[in-house]
Amino acid sequence: METYTQVRTRTERHVMEQDPDARWLARVMHVAFFLLLGASLVRFLLRHPWEDRGPWIVALSGALASLYVLGPVLGTRATPRRIAWLFTVVAVWVLLVVLAPSFAWCAVPLFYTGLRTLPPRAALVLVALLTVFVVAAQVQLSHGGWDPNLIIAPPAVAAIATAVFVHAQRQADRQRALIDDLIRTRRELAAIERREGTLAERQRLSMEIHDTLAQGLSSQQMLLQAADRTWDSDPATARRHVRTAESIAERNLAEARRFVHDLAPADLAEGGGLEEALRTLAGRESAAFRVDGVPVPLPDRVQSALLRIAQGALANVREHAAATSAALTLTYLDDQVVLDIADDGRGFDPPASPEPGVRGHGLPAMRVRAQQLGGTLTIESTPGEGTVLSAAIPLAPPLETS
Repeated sequence: METYTQVRTRTERHVMEQDPDARWLARVMHVAFFLLLGASLVRFLLRHPWEDRGPWIVALSGALASLYVLGPVLGTRATPRRIAWLFTVVAVWVLLVVLAPSFAWCAVPLFYTGLRTLPPRAALVLVALLTVFVVAAQVQLSHGGWDPNLIIAPPAVAAIATAVFVHAQRQADRQRALIDDLIRTRRELAAIERREGTLAERQRLSMEIHDTLAQGLSSQQMLLQAADRTWDSDPATARRHVRTAESIAERNLAEARRFVHDLAPADLAEGGGLEEALRTLAGRESAAFRVDGVPVPLPDRVQSALLRIAQGALANVREHAAATSAALTLTYLDDQVVLDIADDGRGFDPPASPEPGVRGHGLPAMRVRAQQLGGTLTIESTPGEGTVLSAAIPLAPPLETS
């Protein structure tokens, strides 16, 4: 686990590298330090013309300025070199204040430097120590006169400077934590979306395979079994079953290639549109087909869904209904398009509520296809009286023109 100092150091480095306001504040503090140092030196030389300690004051001022210039070169991280540099600067400043109290107010920029460099407790100790020297220097400059401001003002300035810096630092820490939380949340949401997309794609592919390849293979199996039973007694019928199975295999091969290409229904990919695709499908399944209403252009998703529903419904008719006839009706209404698949087979009792898995993928898959487009799938059936399956898909409202 990271220590506070490590977290603080990383935050400080991030703020200094990314926040232009932090860099601006650092430059302001550097300028303020050199201005205070220069003003203190000028004040000393004006008040104390060249005397015995004058050369020492000038030399120490130059040394302090040179040391302070090295600060940015060492960076802002609390490395041993940076800490050693800070205490050297403080030591030279303390010596200057002892020799010339005029240099006391150079402590204000040093407050900021110490707070940026040291851990919180060490920084507060340093600020308190600097404040004590400032108060002592101000009292010495007053020549023994009592002035409450000399005692109260330096601690107040130090407290304000420390509070402002600590507040800004905590704000930066909270902002960093918030940014980390937002990044983590965004990654989690992206992962959830990827998982949901994967599950949806798997479901879609399972429906596509069931409505095409699986249904086709099931039909081929039934036809080949029928051909095998009649191979000796009725060769002509057996050959007809084989040819039909061959035709279905050819369609399945086209569907498989279409899966590889773009997963669009092969009948639609041939360019004839939904009506032509349904007419071709009805012809293969020996079903009637008609169109009611005025045809309108349909989105590709709607065409694909209706064709898949028709394929699944006719496959159920062929495998389960024992029907003698079936019919497809495509109806264009003002606000929706409706596809009806009716047969005169044995019928069944539709469940009161949809139960996916009861009849395999067929009916649940058809219902999901319709619901994904905002539509509905209804089933009307009675045992012995056939079945009517109806898929209704809403049409997008036409754009108003002025």
